Amino acid sequence: MKRTSFGRTFGAGLSAAAIAALMLTACGSDNNAPASSSPDASGSGGAAADCGGKNSVTAEGSTAQQNAIAVFNQVWSQKCAGKNLSYNPTGSGAGREQFVAGNVDFAGSDSAIKDEQAAQAAQRCGGNPAWNLPLVFGPVAMAYNIDGVDGLVLNGDTLAKIFQGQIQNWNDPAIAALNEGKSLPDQAITPIFRSDSSGTTDNFQKYLQAAAPQSWTKEAGSEFQGGAGEGAQKSAGVVQAVQATPGSIGYVEKGFADQAGVPYAQIDNGSGPVELTDESAGKAINSAKFAAEGNDLALDLNSLYGTQEAGAYPLVLATYEIVCSAGYAPETAAAVKSFLTVAANDGQGGLSAAGYVPLPDQFKQRLLASIDAIGSTA
Repeated sequence: MKRTSFGRTFGAGLSAAAIAALMLTACGSDNNAPASSSPDASGSGGAAADCGGKNSVTAEGSTAQQNAIAVFNQVWSQKCAGKNLSYNPTGSGAGREQFVAGNVDFAGSDSAIKDEQAAQAAQRCGGNPAWNLPLVFGPVAMAYNIDGVDGLVLNGDTLAKIFQGQIQNWNDPAIAALNEGKSLPDQAITPIFRSDSSGTTDNFQKYLQAAAPQSWTKEAGSEFQGGAGEGAQKSAGVVQAVQATPGSIGYVEKGFADQAGVPYAQIDNGSGPVELTDESAGKAINSAKFAAEGNDLALDLNSLYGTQEAGAYPLVLATYEIVCSAGYAPETAAAVKSFLTVAANDGQGGLSAAGYVPLPDQFKQRLLASIDAIGSTA
């Protein structure tokens, strides 16, 4: 997978301490996340954390989860004095490669490890499979610039046709049917897409494949395939382009839209319009199915992006921590489990302010069971 740049802009509200910790432990990042108020990094859990294992853990990969990792690291160091995660946000593909090579303790990735690379990972893990643990979720907003239109409603079908150039005007009958009672202008639509290689683009196109399989005739991938509109570099560029272009619409991380004060559309998933909130994104996460039984929690993305559950906002990015199910040295296994457990419990308190979605309880319990099952060599 190509190196993604969307995660450098995913979080929208880290504390100064969290950013400082990340900058001390990570290299090669060009984080351009907007500034915001500090999250409550203390989290919500009150129980004492299991702080076993070595003090320093290493990880590399997804830039999408970079700012969430900073929040988790801050909380872990508070709960477990002397503990620190060194996370290098070089992109998902690089993270998986470094994990397979045994150069880091786990990888962050915006896609599950699979096929030949999964077989290589099993060799690295002493003959044991690697597990995909979805720990960080972030919603994507459909930001728009239409004067006088509040509460715009769109669905997968209209979005697919807009970003392929088949719907070109805001008063198109298909859009009007979703927005009864609203006065839509006779105005050209300008789709704004990411011109750089982007995991946001990949997941947006995967959403269109799942939600509008008859209308979206293109493929997914880190490069935009739709063929309509104007490109902009990185998430900050998408927001700026939407702000500067009347009649435009673009896909961008919620934190950026909020920071810029740009409105974003509700999505009708087939059960009525849904506003983007932590609660509605959490409902989509809870509706997601896993690709298989057991402790490997790779997601069936069609079940996430194609959900029709009432009140579920479907356009949510999932990123994984890729770990050895067994085969770690005991000190490493204990430390990896400690970090991930704190992240899934106490670390959730700071995520909303940083532009992510806290894990819903039902999903979190399944995740914690897998984390607890991580083993080690004798």
